[in-house]
Amino acid sequence: MTGDPKYDVLFEPVRIGPKQAPNRFFQVPHCNGAGSHRPGAQAAFRAMKAEGGWGVVCVEYCAISPETDDTPHISVRIWDEGDVINLRHTTESVHRHGALAGIQLWYGGAHAPVRETLAISRGPSQMPSETAYQNYCHECDEDDIRELIQMYVDAARRSEDAGFDYVEVIGSDSSLPTQFLQPMYNKRTDRWGGSFENRARFWLETMAALKRAVGDRVAVGTRIAIDNLLGPMGLELEEGLKFVELVTREGVCDLWNIKISYFMEWGNDAGPSRFFEPGYQTWATKAVKEVANVPVVGVGRVTSPDDMVRIIRAGEADLIGAARPSIADPFLPRKIREGRSDDIRECIGCNICVSQFNMEAPLVCTQNATAMEEYRRGWHPERFDQAAEPCSVLVVGAGPAGMECARVLGERGYDVHLRERESEIGGHIRQVMRYPGLTEWGRIISYRQAQLDKLKSVEVHTGVDDMTADSVLSYGADKVVIAVGAEWVMDGLNAVSFGPIEGADAETPQFCTPEQVMGGKDIGDRVVILDGDGYFTGVAMAEMMAERGKQVSVVTQFNEVAPFCQNTLEGPNLQRLLHEQDIQCYPLHWIESLAVNNTVKVEIAYAYRDSPRIELPPRTGRVPRRLGTDTTTLECDTVILCTARKSRRELFTALKARKDEWPQNDVQAVYQVGDCHTPRFIQLSVFEGHRLGREFESDNPQFPLPYIREQHTWGNETY
Repeated sequence: MTGDPKYDVLFEPVRIGPKQAPNRFFQVPHCNGAGSHRPGAQAAFRAMKAEGGWGVVCVEYCAISPETDDTPHISVRIWDEGDVINLRHTTESVHRHGALAGIQLWYGGAHAPVRETLAISRGPSQMPSETAYQNYCHECDEDDIRELIQMYVDAARRSEDAGFDYVEVIGSDSSLPTQFLQPMYNKRTDRWGGSFENRARFWLETMAALKRAVGDRVAVGTRIAIDNLLGPMGLELEEGLKFVELVTREGVCDLWNIKISYFMEWGNDAGPSRFFEPGYQTWATKAVKEVANVPVVGVGRVTSPDDMVRIIRAGEADLIGAARPSIADPFLPRKIREGRSDDIRECIGCNICVSQFNMEAPLVCTQNATAMEEYRRGWHPERFDQAAEPCSVLVVGAGPAGMECARVLGERGYDVHLRERESEIGGHIRQVMRYPGLTEWGRIISYRQAQLDKLKSVEVHTGVDDMTADSVLSYGADKVVIAVGAEWVMDGLNAVSFGPIEGADAETPQFCTPEQVMGGKDIGDRVVILDGDGYFTGVAMAEMMAERGKQVSVVTQFNEVAPFCQNTLEGPNLQRLLHEQDIQCYPLHWIESLAVNNTVKVEIAYAYRDSPRIELPPRTGRVPRRLGTDTTTLECDTVILCTARKSRRELFTALKARKDEWPQNDVQAVYQVGDCHTPRFIQLSVFEGHRLGREFESDNPQFPLPYIREQHTWGNETY
């Protein structure tokens, strides 16, 4: 199949120094949690993108020395021959599909925590790090600076030995080159500090040294945050472009990789869809293109092929850079090439992938359940093993888990009936996509709707009656998957008191759940939101109420409202939003009592109001502290309960109670997936539905099969 000729420009080769990229699709360096110590996972993950048509595929940031150990975060390392061997597996895997392999050379300076190696990092000035507690670097002298430049050269040579075609000096994200360039870090008065030319010297000389060492065989580029968005305190566009002009005159850079912001707020770069539209960084790449004479690549979560063509035609970039869109759909370029743009699994910008890096865990993706499962589970995003003996399957509930399970079973040749009581599929995503800023989360539904529509073996029935144990048993399906989701509790069950809140009842006018809010239940003018969830729901309710002109307060047991959103990079801008909209926040507080009449008096208490001294030995029946008694009273008309969710277990429980009737109704098995099994992140519900569909023939697909674990085995050679 051939794609639309209007997209041909995206498949033109691009010269990058001594190398040629086969097209304009450039997977920029991004983390996946594999580093260089899980070579199988790293190689399979990157190779999948090369197979999917990405012309340049890069591994994540790469520590060039034990002095720049980023533990507990997981980076690639290229310290010794062991790393070279492991990474060579990645480059060979990428090369098999005709793509170039890239690596990003990183030295953290003041921001390298070195918690594993216990080394001392070096930098331009001895400044405390804003990213790590009690973290300083050693202030370089001339010998140190020469040794640092040599570290980059040695790392580049090892990279070439590992088979990389492109080496990139990362100067963004507050890394060492930026620390030399920016006065906020560089307080030197010698020839490495002070004037712009002096501050630029380290970065420029490092690039020149790499070009001399490997530049006739390997492309050499750099990544710069062209504007930190800090105003005069940081690097502003004017000086960023001045640096580009300086390096361009010297001819030591084969490619510019452009981004914005700085490390402490890299959510302004890897922008979540709550705050940023696709393509929001093209102004930055366009500005660089006007002064550079080599290819320019940028990012901005662009998933539309029409937008990509516009970017190239408008001279805003030479290559389409992507991290998150390449995770959501490794086959995005190939689908455009083959005329299957409607099959693209578009990134929703939820940043659950980023959250995993921030929690030191392997990458996951809400849209693509196969991400990082390519090696350990052998999953391919576009290929499915056909069932040897497909049977009929009834899937009850078309939320995230049910949609994905039905899709995978259909791809594998099963005869699937997906039944949903609502008039449209999507489950609770139908409500979530109506929350402020979360419209793009609707892509969870639209992608699966499009795929289900194409599967002849799947029938989708919407607007049907609630299924009962009787209707399931008499339906005629060989196997049944229950995916009916969860709901917010009506009584304020929470993880502080480990029980319901006395007096809270969403059956009454003064209380409501998020579902009731979205269903149109009347809300008073003064609203208190109890956020025991810590993710997007409570803060979305607060924003929504403020937009309606309500007086809003949020009470949460956590140290801030929506703390998990710090992991998804939404946190800083969410806190600004709460402040801007005058939403009163009570972190580290929870309900002491409720007084309910026509209005509600909410008595809240500070989580740590009790004495810090423990009375030992403790006495039975008493808390071993002097108890505090101070409280704060909030008076409101409505309390929104975002305290906990509970699984809808009734159907599965009823079916299991009648297990002795399964054989006479030709029902072989009944499984449950998604929130009706256990309330979890949306990504995990999608994953669970996908996994069950992949492992449907196992002895008990309710539970996962073992996967390949990459670990050092005692007694074998190590480096």
